[in-house]
Amino acid sequence: MPRMTDREKLAKLEADQRSLADEAETVRKALRGHYGEIAGSLAVEMLSEREFKDLLTLAIRIGGTKALAALKAVPAASG
Repeated sequence: MPRMTDREKLAKLEADQRSLADEAETVRKALRGHYGEIAGSLAVEMLSEREFKDLLTLAIRIGGTKALAALKAVPAASG
């Protein structure tokens, strides 16, 4: 097999990088779609759109485990 020039190596690496980025985006969209389906089964109508977005944003920012621990520590609302 003939040896690749530096230009050929670079072109191949850049093509591989684009391919991996495209694959990552496809998987990311599928995962978000799956999570969207889960949200569809929850009673999110009790929240405003802003509250729902803020809740998810903050939970993602601090991490799922920490967000769950913080929310479990809050006493349940009465009535």
